Amino acid sequence: MPTTKELKNRMMSVRDTQKITNAMYLIASTKLRKAKSELDLTRPYFNAVQAEIKRIFRIDADIENRYFYPPSGEHELPGSYGYLVITADKGLAGAYNHNVIKEAERLMWEHDDPKLFVVGEFGRHYFMSHNVPIEKSFLYTAQNPTVHRAREISAILLDFFDRGELSKLFIIYTDMKGAINYNVTSSRLLPFHRAQFITKKKEEPIKREFTFFPSIEKVLDNIVPSYITGYIYSALIDSFCSEQNARMNAMDSANRNAQKLLDDLSVKYNHVRQSAITQEITEISSGAKSMKRKGAK
Repeated sequence: MPTTKELKNRMMSVRDTQKITNAMYLIASTKLRKAKSELDLTRPYFNAVQAEIKRIFRIDADIENRYFYPPSGEHELPGSYGYLVITADKGLAGAYNHNVIKEAERLMWEHDDPKLFVVGEFGRHYFMSHNVPIEKSFLYTAQNPTVHRAREISAILLDFFDRGELSKLFIIYTDMKGAINYNVTSSRLLPFHRAQFITKKKEEPIKREFTFFPSIEKVLDNIVPSYITGYIYSALIDSFCSEQNARMNAMDSANRNAQKLLDDLSVKYNHVRQSAITQEITEISSGAKSMKRKGAK
């Protein structure tokens, strides 16, 4: 049975750990609020870009473009498929990283010759340790998602796509649906299906004719990279928010487990201390009785 000193040291160690987990919880909540506010500031611009693409397809729904499937519909494309996997730079976030990696491995097994693009140190170390070749690793972008870094990622991915080294590009990340719910999402980033930008609702016809310079195709070529940048930036922010939310849940669970452990240790400590006090009282009482007997003799 442990002594009171051992129990006190154990309780002090648990309290120190609890301070760390509580601090990590507060830091994660602060980062979460900051990332959400930054996304809200940039979202109107990318929504406007999406609206302009929709307007182009309202004018000419049959326009040909390398970033879109032909009007005949979606079909299987030969060539390599690219996978942009967004993980965290750190652990201590529950099953956040493992869920993303599991989904990435599932998709990569479905097609030959996959090309892997990784955001985050956790994913990079995992794939390297499992001898999975990485085409490009984007370092230190998971902890500080910015539009500039999203633009750099989209430029590299578009370069692969324009050179014909990728026929399809998928993005795998964690989408935050609410304050509690978040799940791994995998979606095709390129090529787009034009149905994404053609609304089925009846809209008012465009009364004023638009002039595109130098051509409608060139305008679409210039505007699509901005839309992809916005999509990637939104995915980076969603992943970052989901990571912080997962870390908050993990640290909150650790805090509750630490408090439960402290309660159990406190009960044991009180029992051990009470037993020691009782034993001391018994020894003193026995010694006093023995002295009385000796005095009486």
